Amino acid sequence: MLEHGGNVRDAARLYGRDDWIDLSTGINPHGYPAPALPADAWHRLPEPDPALVAAACAYYGAPELLPVAGTQAAIQALPRLRSPSRVTVSAPSYAEHAHAWGRQGHALRLAAYTELDAAIDSSEVVVVVNPNNPTGETIQPERLLEWAARLGARGGWLVVDEAFGDTAPALSVAAHAGQPGLIVLRSVGKFFGLAGLRLGFVGADAPTLRALADLLGPWAVSGPAQAVALEALRDLDWQRATADRLQAAGRRMRALLAAHGIRAAGTPLFHWWPEAQPEVFHAHMASHGIWCRLFREAARGIRIGLPPNEAGWQRLEGALQEWSNQ
Repeated sequence: MLEHGGNVRDAARLYGRDDWIDLSTGINPHGYPAPALPADAWHRLPEPDPALVAAACAYYGAPELLPVAGTQAAIQALPRLRSPSRVTVSAPSYAEHAHAWGRQGHALRLAAYTELDAAIDSSEVVVVVNPNNPTGETIQPERLLEWAARLGARGGWLVVDEAFGDTAPALSVAAHAGQPGLIVLRSVGKFFGLAGLRLGFVGADAPTLRALADLLGPWAVSGPAQAVALEALRDLDWQRATADRLQAAGRRMRALLAAHGIRAAGTPLFHWWPEAQPEVFHAHMASHGIWCRLFREAARGIRIGLPPNEAGWQRLEGALQEWSNQ
């Protein structure tokens, strides 16, 4: 399997501490407080709840959505719905996309964001992460919709992964996901801080959603995940307060990094920068019990998420001060 953030057990095994601050993901450290669940959430087979779909459509502004066991389930399944195709995946980006399309035998190539427009007419599938993980690059929705129309006119797909889209709603194309050729992925794990639920949503035209549902099979999303997500998607007050809190935390992180000579890009939930010595920086932070995300290959650099509390911010500031004084 590919390496991902959140692997704090690896940190403990390598460095032997038990007081880690995990900044290796872009997950909101102040997740939605899960409510007490009714007994039938555990006891009944988890048939799809229409109320959950309605709440998700209202939140994401989408005409129709399919709940899935995390967007990872859709990422792995979508390549199985097509015969061998010419597929272009934005790079660097979330590595599971290229991995999934490549292992299904599609003709895969990677393209920088500046090369994607030229790739549309020579591809049958184009995959874009918007905002991008890890670099934070973005593409305006008007351009995405134009690409989707060009691909859809000849039976192709534009797959837009909006896993980090909650903090940039103006970039979303979820409202247009009913048009042929456009597939949109949304995640409950990042903004809501509920990665452990393994819940996401796919927006697409009706035939594509039916084919994906058939492939994933019955009871794809657990009853507890549906019950918790329904509450979270309906809680407008929590959503507004969290959006404000994350924007403020993102500004604080960018200012902190800049104060130590690091010019980072990203979203409120994470920041990334190219680092000349990423392995050395990563080891330095680990020596302070701070686990950040190391990128060794296509995007040699560091991604860092948000500390969970003031003590975490202070430990991060101290570690950055030591690094910048070297």
